[in-house]
This record gives sequence, C-alpha cells and structure tokens, in this order.
Amino acid sequence: MTLKERLTQLRDEINYHRYRYYVLNAPVISDAEFDRLYQELVDLETAHPELITPDSPTQRAGAEPLDAFEKVTHPAPILSLANTFDVAGLYAWRKRIARYLPDPEMALDYVAEPKFDGLTAVLTYRDGRFTLGATRGNGEVGENVTQNLRTIPSLPLKIPVDPASDRPSPPYLVVRGEVFIPLDKFEELNARRLEEEKPLYMNPRNAAAGSLRQLDPQITAQRPLSLFVYDLIVWDGVDIPDTQWERIQLLRQWGFPVSPDVRYCPTLEDVARAYEEWIEKRNRINYEVDGLVVKINNQPLAASLGFAGKDPRGALALKFPAQEKTTKLRDVQVNVGRTGVLAPTAVLEPIELSGVIVRHATLHNYDEIARKDIRIGDSVTVKRAGDVIPYVIGPIPDLRDGSERVIEPPTHCPFCGEPVIHPPGEVAIYCDNPACPEQLTRRVEYFVSRPAMDIDGFGAKTAALLVEIGLIHDVADIYYLDREKLLALEGFQEKKVDNLLHGIEASKERPPHRFLIGLGIRYVGSVVAPLLIQEFGGIDELAAATQAQLEEIEGIGPNTAVAITTWFSLPRNRELLEKFRRAGLCFKAEITARETADTLAGLTFVITGTLPGMTRPEARAFIEQHGGKVTNSVSKKTNYLLAGEKAGSKLSKAKALGVPILALADLQKMVRP
Repeated sequence: MTLKERLTQLRDEINYHRYRYYVLNAPVISDAEFDRLYQELVDLETAHPELITPDSPTQRAGAEPLDAFEKVTHPAPILSLANTFDVAGLYAWRKRIARYLPDPEMALDYVAEPKFDGLTAVLTYRDGRFTLGATRGNGEVGENVTQNLRTIPSLPLKIPVDPASDRPSPPYLVVRGEVFIPLDKFEELNARRLEEEKPLYMNPRNAAAGSLRQLDPQITAQRPLSLFVYDLIVWDGVDIPDTQWERIQLLRQWGFPVSPDVRYCPTLEDVARAYEEWIEKRNRINYEVDGLVVKINNQPLAASLGFAGKDPRGALALKFPAQEKTTKLRDVQVNVGRTGVLAPTAVLEPIELSGVIVRHATLHNYDEIARKDIRIGDSVTVKRAGDVIPYVIGPIPDLRDGSERVIEPPTHCPFCGEPVIHPPGEVAIYCDNPACPEQLTRRVEYFVSRPAMDIDGFGAKTAALLVEIGLIHDVADIYYLDREKLLALEGFQEKKVDNLLHGIEASKERPPHRFLIGLGIRYVGSVVAPLLIQEFGGIDELAAATQAQLEEIEGIGPNTAVAITTWFSLPRNRELLEKFRRAGLCFKAEITARETADTLAGLTFVITGTLPGMTRPEARAFIEQHGGKVTNSVSKKTNYLLAGEKAGSKLSKAKALGVPILALADLQKMVRP
C-alpha cells in the first residue's frame, strides 16, 4: 500500500467512526482504537504536510483567523415559511392550498420535522467533498463560514461517510441544515464560563449563532456545536427521490446527521397528533425547538403550488404555544417608522421570557390599547409571538391600585411636532410630514440597508447624524454628499469618508429591483420588487403602470397596486426620482422580461445528467427566465427532457413515454434560433 493510499484509508476510517460516534451514537471501536488511528494520521501528515487534504479529520480544529466574512450567493433561494400557531391554522392551510392542487380533494401525506431553534447553514459538496458553507443571510446572499463549519464534528467532510456505501453521492450537492448547541452541552459551556468569570450566554441559539460567526475558527472549534440536515436544495448528476421522506432517508444513507424525531404522517390528522405530542415532549429533548415544520411529502407537487408572497405554499411552520409572563408596564414610547406610522412600544420591567430578557414589547396600535384598556402602571401579561416578537396580551385589572394612567394617542408627532393624521378605515396613526427628521432617518437607514442598496460603511448612526446636522434632506441627498463637509465632522477621518463615498458610488450599480426596494413603497419588499422589475423592465415603466395592470401580476393584490400607483403619482416622489436619475442610479434592467419571458412559455422541462458548461441550477434559471417551467420527475405532461452526460433513469422513462430529448445546444437554439 502506498503512502497516499494509507492516508486515504485512514481518513475514510476516521470519518466513518466519527459519524458512528457523533451522529449515530453507536461506536463500533473503543476510544483507544480510535486514538491510535487518529495519531497515525497526525504523524503521517506531520511528516508529509504536502499531502494534507481539506477533508482530513485533522483539519477540523480551525484555520487561521479571518478579517471578515465574504458574501456568498446561494444557488437557490433559502426560503422561510409561513407560520401558524395551532391545529386550526394547520387545517386552514390545507384548505387554502386546495385550489392550487390538481384535485382539491386529493389525499396528501406529509412529513413533520422539528423546527430547530438554531442557525441555518447552507452546505455545498463537490465530488463528495465539503467545499463551502454559508449562513442563510437574507435568503439570497449569506456569509462564508466554511472554516467554522468544518469544526463541527457531526458535519461530514466527505460523502458518503461509509466507505462501503453503494449509494453514490452527486458531483454537485447543496443541502440545508441547522447549527445548534445541545442543551446539556450548553449548560456545561455556561458552567465553564462561570468558573472563568466570563459573561453567561442567554440561550443556546444565541450561543450557537455567535460561535458560528466567530472570525477565529479556533474559537468556534472550542464550542459544542452540532448539526441536523433536513433538506436538499440543488443537486446534479444523480436522480433524487420525489418524496421528502425518501430524501430524509437518503441524507441518512450519505451520512448526514438527521434528527431522529422526523416523522412520516399519512394524513393531516396524524400531523395534528404529532403536534400535540410535541407540545408535551418539547422540554424533554436535548435540543431547542419552537414548532414543527409540516411539508407535503410529494416535493414536486409541493413546488408546483408556488408562493403566497415570499412563503412557499407547500410547507408550513406550525409553532408551539409561546410562554407567557407578567410584569409591570412602566411607560409607552412612540416610534416613527419610515412610512410615518406612529408605533406605541411598551417599556417594561425586565423579565426573562423563553430564554431572552425582555424590556420592550409591541402594543400594536392605539385602537388595540383602548380596546384592551391597557394603562401605564398596569400589571400586564407579555408573550412572545412564535417565540420571537414580544407583545402585551393585556392588563390584569384586579391588580390595579388607582395610580394607573390611561394611554392617550398622540395628537402631534413627538419628533417634528406636526399634527398627526388618522385615515378613515385604518388603525394606524401617521406623521404626514415628509421633512420629519425621525421619519427621514428611518427611510435613509432602510435605503442603505443590505436588502436595498447595501451601502458599506453607512449605518444607523451615520444616517441619524447626517439628517440631524442637515446634510441630508431627502434620501437622494445621499448621492450628493460633499467630501469636505464630511471631513469637517467629528470622527470622520479621511479613510472613513473615502470608504463611505466609495460605498455610495458603488451602490449606483445595484440592479433596479434593489433601488425599488430602497424607495420604501408600502408592500414592495424583497419579494415583490423583483416581480415588478421582471414584469415591466424598469422603474420608469413601473411608474407608468395602471392599477389594473399591476393587479394582473400573480402575487400583486389591490392594496399593493394602490400603494404603488399612489407613490408614483405624488409630485415630491417624481422629483425625488429625477434627483436619483441625475445621480446616475440604474433605472432599467439589462434584459427586460418582455424580451425573454415568452420564448418557452407553456413548456415543462425536466433536467437530468451533467450538462456541458452549465450546472443544473443554472439551466433551471435559464429555462425559467424564458418563461418555461422545470419539474423534478418525468410524466406524460413533460414537454422536453434536457439531458446531459450520465443521464439516469429519467432518460429511460422519457424514452418510454415518448418525451422529446434535448441537448443543451438544442435548448439554446429554441431560445435564440
């Protein structure tokens, strides 16, 4: 046996035994035997460092510290889910999706998975080797935390983990999982920090998130992080089962850590029973969960249901009842949002709720305050909606002593002093002054934020300062800031100013849908904005659209259509757009939807095999960009099979059904003959 062969054998054996120990909790060799194998590997790699590979078990300890995390664009959107908080909501979801099914009454089966309370990780494997790991970020772009993820013992650096496995791994695979800290390990971690007189972590989720985002991977390696993988995002070169339950089993076969609590549910009633059981046992397991994720087992069918806003219709987060506690309402603060809404916020005596210290909670609106008769000085019940957003449920009148004060809605904006407005039929109270400094500050913060124009070096403090001293009177003034005036400000040194101005200049290249998000039109966020630009091709074309034209777009309702047409009709907003245009911002997409979208309209494709010069995710995007639809399984409804090298069973099935077979060049000729 050559040296390279022995190294490969050692790595495979050690990775397999780590999997048995950390994932299956079923070791087949003693600790001493494992230590002997590991030490032999260390000795050989020390003597021959040129032969060390990234997937070697010795590389888990952490690499050199990073200066910052680079951004990673995900190969497909990493989506969040719509929430419901009880079984009634579960049945309501099934009723809502009925009209999108081929048969509204068709029987569906499901998979119920624990909704882990950790941090999402997107893991990429090429030729079976772990090459990239990223956080979810905004769902489209995350942070590269590959080196930190390598330190997690349960994460396979190579798949399949078992050298004897007969299930080949795809040449390209992206999976989704959740990084967390087991509860017993969290207690041990805090006990050590207590001994070291370090601040304690508030809860396992925050500890896991902070650990994964350490710039020094060696610090991450010291934290007891674990991982569960639960979804296949994209793949290439192999056929993947159509059902979520089979996909879970496949992940297990490849060696990924999968929660043992995932359950197959033949009916919705079985899901409801699983939910009730989980409410009882959620505090008896060794990791934190805040609900169940309910998925339609037939994944191609689930994908065909589309989206409701940003949420896929084929799955649902069924959240557990939140914990509640009682505390004192000390005061009410009024915050002004970027759209001018005055939002009342409760100032509370601090309480610990679901592992978080809560000092503030939403009161929703003043109508709700009056309806519940909430008063300053009341003892109030506070809850975290879905274990996330604290809010005041209501007062406890029996505990009043007469010192409580009625909460009156404001008549004037607390920041600019202008009278507020209360439009008929709305519960919200608005500051309608476009020059309100607080409102302008919020709009500037939103415009420069990551989902919008993502201007490096332009944070909330900078926004507040520049509005306060009068360098910004509207959002477009960002692009007319004077370098010398910025240098005159305290704390604004040359490097800081140059970086800020460079970030502002670079943002002019952002695509028009990002610019549209930044404008802050009600209901037009990161989901709706790309739809609008895809449909109309640019900001000017959107500005000329009628309400009727907007409502013809799937996902655009009357409220959104009215908000858009109203915004573009206001003279001050038209003047703002011209100011942006003079500054050189991008108003038009490079390729409009009308130039491309109709070419493959009405055609359904399936992709199989390895395509020359294009990954399968890129091929899917190419087809969808030109109006086509991509599904995962071949059927009589399939119009074309796009086949590359090493095509599998889908090719045989397509031939049997008489589905036309295309090469990549044939597809490209269909679009550009």
